[in-house]
Amino acid sequence: MVESLLVVENVSKRFGGLLAVDKASFQVRTGRITALIGPNGAGKTTLFSIISGFLPANEGRVLYDGADIAAEPPHRRARRGIARTFQIVQPFAGLTVRENIAIGSHLWQRSRAKALDAAKQVALTVGLGAQLEAPAATLTVAGSKRLELARALAIAPRLVLLDEVLAGLNPSEIRDMVPVIRELTVRGMTILMTEHVMQAVTALAEHVLVLAEGRIIARGSSRSCRRSACCRGLSRPRRGKTHNGGECACLSRSSRSAGCMQDTAAPKFYAV
Repeated sequence: MVESLLVVENVSKRFGGLLAVDKASFQVRTGRITALIGPNGAGKTTLFSIISGFLPANEGRVLYDGADIAAEPPHRRARRGIARTFQIVQPFAGLTVRENIAIGSHLWQRSRAKALDAAKQVALTVGLGAQLEAPAATLTVAGSKRLELARALAIAPRLVLLDEVLAGLNPSEIRDMVPVIRELTVRGMTILMTEHVMQAVTALAEHVLVLAEGRIIARGSSRSCRRSACCRGLSRPRRGKTHNGGECACLSRSSRSAGCMQDTAAPKFYAV
């Protein structure tokens, strides 16, 4: 088993004159939860789309389990074990919860009966056992988020990319989802997540990366993130501002070298 299941090396992505991702480099350790945080528009979802194959990078490499997968389409990456969720959930509204999940199960189960049985097990994992035969259109926001997670898990992934899977949930629903996500690593999965709910980030992630204006500007442990004014400010994302309205040095390109260490005790986030 490789120490880092995912390695991103100097990845850049341009949309015309806009540099959305600027030489981003980081590693995601096998069996761990890593969080990628940053303000809206920082490039987090673009990076997820590059890793999962929905967008090609203009520069750089994406290594998965030691193999360069930068040229592979999404379906081949899915067969390798890379799954992702999307911020805007779009289940098949006319299908049941079980049928929605089974679509992913068909990636490795040819038999419909076996795919449906596998879908049931995934539904139980995410807490949708009671809604198994309910139409997807009848689910609450929290239920829809769980279904989005279940559809990703249906392909039996090794790496799961969670794109704001907690967005739109109330505090009680977030508390209920945290152990569901944590359990995935117990089952042998590796997670890279983006999230604005900083309490969940610090509760779940062992390692945190900060992305701003397309660049990885800081990285550190979850413990250091809890002490960081920058990370606390991201729970109410405003570019270049901390939670109390003050300037956050590490979200300002002009002062990136200052990092985010003004109130961070060791182990610290450090500027990169």
